[in-house]
Amino acid sequence: MQIPQGKKIYFSSDNHLGAPSAAESLPREKKFVKWLDTVKEDAAAIFLLGDLFDFWFEYKTVVPKGFVRVLGKLAELSDSGIPIYFFVGNHDLWMRDYFEKELHIPTYRDSKEFTFNGKTFFIGHGDGKGPGDKGYKRMKKVFTNPFFRWCFRWFHPELGMRLAQYLSVKNKLISGDDDKKFLGDDNEWLAQYAKRKLETKHYDYFIFGHRHLPMEIKVGENSTYFNLGDWISHYTYGVFDGEKFELKSFTP
Repeated sequence: MQIPQGKKIYFSSDNHLGAPSAAESLPREKKFVKWLDTVKEDAAAIFLLGDLFDFWFEYKTVVPKGFVRVLGKLAELSDSGIPIYFFVGNHDLWMRDYFEKELHIPTYRDSKEFTFNGKTFFIGHGDGKGPGDKGYKRMKKVFTNPFFRWCFRWFHPELGMRLAQYLSVKNKLISGDDDKKFLGDDNEWLAQYAKRKLETKHYDYFIFGHRHLPMEIKVGENSTYFNLGDWISHYTYGVFDGEKFELKSFTP
């Protein structure tokens, strides 16, 4: 993609809308919608790197209640011609084709390479990568198992959604307080993952979410790993203007 003059590419991750409750999540949803309204003025594309929702499960004809403001805004931006790309996170792991059919937003289930203005990007949510995140890696094997998903689909949505939302908010097996601690430049496992990727191919930027901490770590002579932070404590996002990538904080 060649970015048009005066345009930018925006990146965001980890809103966890719906947590810890719909009422407490609503102000964060409204703030994020204001950000979308702000960036639409010069956005060449928008990348959402997962965990937009604290829990999301799609039955064939049923999707979770709520989130009308953010879904409506994404539909508006997509309909206006702004490309939006969504990467599934560990909390919206069970997304099917709702975004693709209703919002015309392509959905990716693993990291993907992109090139903007000659700069190479490796982009993804970041879950299950690198030497850490062991608890989640174990859980992902269960949650992505076709038989387990088939079994869950037979729960009535009222029961299934309540159970899953409770586990998503309360259960720390998937992502707990340890995820919020900075491990140091040398010990951050997504930075270690990026360094291993550089052994076989050069990337200018590695862009991930999942860690909930804004980070900028040099992983090679001309390569940098950025973590986007979150929309719970930091309200941070990434922006690439065609020449450089940087993290910014949003204040309406």
